[in-house]
Amino acid sequence: MSPQKNIDKTKIERVIATDCGSTTTKAILIEKKGEHYRLSARGEAPTTVEAPFEDVTRGVLNSFREVEELTGIDILEGEKIIKPKKSEKEGVDIYVSTSSAGGGLQMLVVGVVRQMTAESAQRAALGAGAIVMDVIASNDGRMPHERVELIRRLRPDMILLAGGVDGGTKKHVIELAELIAAADPKPRFGVGYSLPVIYAGNKDAREDIKRILGDKVALEIVDNIRPVLEKENLKPARDKIHELFMEHVMQHAPGYKKLMSWTDTPIKPTPGAVGSLVEKVGNKQDIDVLGVDIGGATTDVFSVFKDKSEGKRVFNRTVSANLGMSYSISNVLVEAGVDNILRWVPFHIDPSELKNRIRNKMIRPTTIPQTLEELIIEQAIAREALRLAFEHHKSMAVGLKGVQQERTISDAFAQSLAGGTLVDMMSLAMIIGSGGVLSHAPRRVQSALMMLDAFEPEGITMLTVDSIFMMPHLGVLADVHEEAATEVFDRDCLIRLGHSVVPVTDKPMKEGKLMAKVHLEMPDGSKKDLEIKWGDLFKVPLGVGEVAKAVIEPVKNVDVGAGKGKVLEVELQGGVVGLIFDGRGRPLTMPENPKDRVEKLSRWVRALEVYPEDLYSKLVGR
Repeated sequence: MSPQKNIDKTKIERVIATDCGSTTTKAILIEKKGEHYRLSARGEAPTTVEAPFEDVTRGVLNSFREVEELTGIDILEGEKIIKPKKSEKEGVDIYVSTSSAGGGLQMLVVGVVRQMTAESAQRAALGAGAIVMDVIASNDGRMPHERVELIRRLRPDMILLAGGVDGGTKKHVIELAELIAAADPKPRFGVGYSLPVIYAGNKDAREDIKRILGDKVALEIVDNIRPVLEKENLKPARDKIHELFMEHVMQHAPGYKKLMSWTDTPIKPTPGAVGSLVEKVGNKQDIDVLGVDIGGATTDVFSVFKDKSEGKRVFNRTVSANLGMSYSISNVLVEAGVDNILRWVPFHIDPSELKNRIRNKMIRPTTIPQTLEELIIEQAIAREALRLAFEHHKSMAVGLKGVQQERTISDAFAQSLAGGTLVDMMSLAMIIGSGGVLSHAPRRVQSALMMLDAFEPEGITMLTVDSIFMMPHLGVLADVHEEAATEVFDRDCLIRLGHSVVPVTDKPMKEGKLMAKVHLEMPDGSKKDLEIKWGDLFKVPLGVGEVAKAVIEPVKNVDVGAGKGKVLEVELQGGVVGLIFDGRGRPLTMPENPKDRVEKLSRWVRALEVYPEDLYSKLVGR
């Protein structure tokens, strides 16, 4: 892999960045205007990794040409990028790119104990931007021949093998290496090269692993993912995954060699770039952050939460590879169940009709809603896809499992102590929503309500969306110019919807019962006194960049972030939607009676002005 070129940040005034997706290649142009970096234009073109073109650079050039047309700036001379910038109307200083074309980075994870080293290895692969096709573990209940067959059938781009603490038993990880050798796996791309296998297990077994796998695969050895049970060391494995992705996988994907010669930094897998940006936001602002990208086939969830025992923030990413809004929409129906989707639909519809509409979308995955009815159903499904993906994420974003005094692998099989989830909704400061159903919702308040319903934040949380899905571009730019990336992210990418204020209790209260009193001092000096009652959902207008001083007084046994019954003084920030006050309780529960459900949902969507009233009245009046 070509090393990152030495780039003088002070000379970067114009950046072109692309994200080569599985269907669309998106280009953005960023320019320094005065002292600040801003987004100038965005262009897109179909990705050309498959026949008849089989050359990813065709789509990249086409997206560049759209940017040229929109800005009047010459980026290309023939098919060559003009670098560095020559004048106001010619050239760019750097070009960076991400990619998930060709199905992204597909990995197989192999570990000794399913809940311990295999799970740590899975976190390393997911954090590097991979799709984990399957996890094989010594205690997964499969027969050896089933594991061999699985390895042959999957044809991953790469295998990550881990297991054993340093100085512990070697036997189990050696057996797993022998399984891989017996399977003799072939890579997905390229016939004439060996499959990359990364070994990140017990250091005492390295020579054995070399002996078993050295001649059969492209073996790379890095530091142990779990050197001791109490410690997880994911960075060396993550870095090696990214390096091999570029060196092996991308080299053999159509046209990538040429694309790599154009870029000034290594190409990053799209999810890896988004994840690194979410991680930087959390660490830079010193806050707990949750990010989500909901696509047609998969839903990615990213989080940065403080591990109270370690005292530092931990980044996690999960991919729900079967939860999406087009190709895998029927899977959402299967996993969630028709009743869970129906509970978000604020009008009467027969369950069999709802099922047929969902199947229709799967048959025609590229269609978008044409009526309010279709839009509401799509957004109801999105809530369930997001909720299920988040449940999956919470199960993976955990403290270390298997921490114990007796450090032998046989004990680890018998006793794996579960670490609790790191996800703490009360400490969560920001949610970033991305993907078509959230970024392109006709009204921003629809995105806010989808995230409130799916993630159920508590206390004070800023709700935001990615305006035009440029987080991958900014994630890879941050590697070379963090200030430019975070500035564009803050000013052009992130749309602040506003703070949500959610008081919570241990058990449900009576409808209409007082939860908290809120005293607001608005930016113009005027005062507002509000009450949040059980079952309430309402908003108060407060614009982007405006701040209201709030004193929130919860009743006994109600918490808004300072503790049960304790007063919270806080500055609330506005946004495109304003301040949202949510007294619906946690967890959210809906009436089982369809008439009561429609009545309650109608009250909420009208209070927030979620849909145009004239169209909505016609719909519920049917």
